[in-house]
Amino acid sequence: MYEAQNFENLIGTDGFSDQLLKNHFGLYDGYVANTNALMEQLKTIEKGTPQFAELRRRFGWEWNGMRLHELYFGNLTSEPQGTFDADSALGKKIATHFGSVDAWQEDFLATGAMRGIGWVILAYDASGDEMFNLWIGEHDLGHLAGATPLLVMDVFEHAFVLDYGTDRASYLGAFIAALDWNVVSTRFLQEK
Repeated sequence: MYEAQNFENLIGTDGFSDQLLKNHFGLYDGYVANTNALMEQLKTIEKGTPQFAELRRRFGWEWNGMRLHELYFGNLTSEPQGTFDADSALGKKIATHFGSVDAWQEDFLATGAMRGIGWVILAYDASGDEMFNLWIGEHDLGHLAGATPLLVMDVFEHAFVLDYGTDRASYLGAFIAALDWNVVSTRFLQEK
């Protein structure tokens, strides 16, 4: 069984109201609870039934909802980090693939500004030594098998509407300002 992680350390993060964060933590807690419930139900349900099929399909939705939120909250910080170190191993890899860190950020934010709900992920494929900015529709459409999420941004409305209404661009700026680049860099170095 999984236990919800505690992300209360993010309370007070610039650009994210305490109420928005608390609401978001509650949503995440629901994904953890639903993942656990489905794991238990799948142990006892008769295999080959329509109910089994639906629960099995639903499991990926709940699991990814749980994990993507953990990665998202995990790459945020309430302590200002300053600017990203373009001379770090991650910065050099981003610049090699996207042309520059600024070009990567422009592409990442443009992906986040697209219409729709989902996630934006900077992913690294160690096998091909490639980086990609991905749009993940919902929780389960668009993942690249074998690619590791390095940076995860939630672009479901619940991540910003309470604070920004429909002004997604301001949310994207607040997200970038609240990134813990040490976490993102560590994720990258663990994959190299």
